[in-house]
Amino acid sequence: MLEFKVLGALEVLENGRVCTPTPPKVLRVLALLLLRANRVVPIETLVEELWGDNPARTAVTTTQTYIYQVRKLIDRDRSGTDEELLVTKWPGYMLRLPAGALDADKFEALVTRGRTHLEQGRAAEAAPILHQALNLWTDLPLANVPQGTILATHTQSLMEQRLRAIELRIQADSQLGRHVELIGELRELIAEYPFNEWLHEQLISALNHAGRRSDALLAYQEIRSTLHTELGLEPSTQLQRLQHEVLSNQPVRVPRLKA
Repeated sequence: MLEFKVLGALEVLENGRVCTPTPPKVLRVLALLLLRANRVVPIETLVEELWGDNPARTAVTTTQTYIYQVRKLIDRDRSGTDEELLVTKWPGYMLRLPAGALDADKFEALVTRGRTHLEQGRAAEAAPILHQALNLWTDLPLANVPQGTILATHTQSLMEQRLRAIELRIQADSQLGRHVELIGELRELIAEYPFNEWLHEQLISALNHAGRRSDALLAYQEIRSTLHTELGLEPSTQLQRLQHEVLSNQPVRVPRLKA
């Protein structure tokens, strides 16, 4: 059984044995086929990813050679049969992946399950599923693959999906009262996403629920200063309301994600 990993270094595993190709351009071709699995990838798209706006005169022929190397890796025991994974289909190629063969698909399915539990008020069921989804990540997506503009767009999309999953998991953990445990992680995330106001809301709420009211107010002043200095903006209505609740010692609601 073949498995493919893209949530970190690109890896190909056959029955648990790593058999990842090493040539950089073969990796790029395989990566693009994986991220567009079960869809036709035009050969022009592969050429653009490999050479940008200045393709070599032999670009199409060379790309076909890379396709041959990918096919030899993943279809060596299926060549010429209906079970081939990599098929030629006008105007390019399609990698046919069964369910569960790609870690990104597993991640998406787990996040969907976790979100459904959360939306239905079952944070205790949602949290472990979302933790499981995020544990599939080992590094930046395609960490060992040189990336052109097309692959870079795909990896940015994966990073956005990861952030959304983190936010859902934080929401689940917050609803379960794990405020103290979240504080350090939230500070790290804010260093990575300094303008994400929802993360700041969560930090302020977590600090306040942990009995650190003064730190919660300092956290509000920090995001207010950052927004004003860097962007000329004031904090969102939600952040201002949260500050008021902390100042007036009102019960602070756990911030929720917008639908």
